Amino acid sequence: MTKKLLLRALAGETLPTPPIWMMRQAGRYLPEYRATRAKAGDFLSLCYNSDLAAEVTLQPIRRFGFDAAILFADILLLPQALGAELWFETGEGPRLSTITGAADLGALKGKDDIHDSLAPVYETMRILARELPRETALIGFAGAPWTVASYMVAGRGTPDQGPAHALKAADRKTFSALIELLTEATIEYLSAQVVAGAEVVKLFDSWAGSLKGQDFTDFALAPAARIIAALKARHPGLPVIAFPREAGPRYVGFARATGADCVALDNSVSAEWAAANVQKDGCVQGNLDPRHMVTGGQGLVDETRRIVRAFAKGPHIFNLGHGITPDGNPDNVALMVETVREAR
Repeated sequence: MTKKLLLRALAGETLPTPPIWMMRQAGRYLPEYRATRAKAGDFLSLCYNSDLAAEVTLQPIRRFGFDAAILFADILLLPQALGAELWFETGEGPRLSTITGAADLGALKGKDDIHDSLAPVYETMRILARELPRETALIGFAGAPWTVASYMVAGRGTPDQGPAHALKAADRKTFSALIELLTEATIEYLSAQVVAGAEVVKLFDSWAGSLKGQDFTDFALAPAARIIAALKARHPGLPVIAFPREAGPRYVGFARATGADCVALDNSVSAEWAAANVQKDGCVQGNLDPRHMVTGGQGLVDETRRIVRAFAKGPHIFNLGHGITPDGNPDNVALMVETVREAR
């Protein structure tokens, strides 16, 4: 059995102490990240500078000793590689050229045309595979097709994914074709990350919760199942973490339906409910409220202990329910890590 704690949990082992990492662990809450980003010039330049992207990936490992590192990149690098225009507005976030119909979709590149653009990402992965401590697992990732499509249709993040829902309702054929392209391209992208050194991959469906009924099945569950099956066929034994955020009751059975080895949970569901209903199918990841990284104190300690206890009877990876926010305090992260490792 591998000694890496994360891989042991993903293989279904119940461990005395859960492995721990944190979504957005390389990010703006760290002063060393801010210094490296300033050196890069801007966010996209940082993503495509392999040496600096590897450096910011390694920073939280050095500081906190997490059990896993996750590649520093962005889910919107894939649509950019497919031919979408991508830029970041300071203080406002990403902007994309929009997909409003079949003509815009037809102007995109194919799934096999992404690798030249993404070559620096693969180089970052190769650097990390060499540089990480031997006990630290290396996670690759991509955005899930629905979430990426929602940005591509709207040209930006939206609170309710309204533009994507509108295109889906008005022209389901075109929208389904966009999901198909993103599904196939995501398989190629994640497979290349594995070849470059990723030991685990994670599929982030940040906006899965806005899909209801058959749409959830068609645009969240089915693409995840296809991506996971294709990756496991190419890379036998590859563990996959799926994160259909805010899926609520649809978390139940998601691992069985998609073939995921682990389901990551947001903090809108309780650890006790998830232990009874989701963990029975295998490993779960989560799910501390990220606000505790801001507030700290005894509340952070108590909630961390409660989550560890709730999931103690099955395989569990400790994480937040979403990414740490820029106002998170590194001292609170250190307290969380210490509490997890002392909790059992």
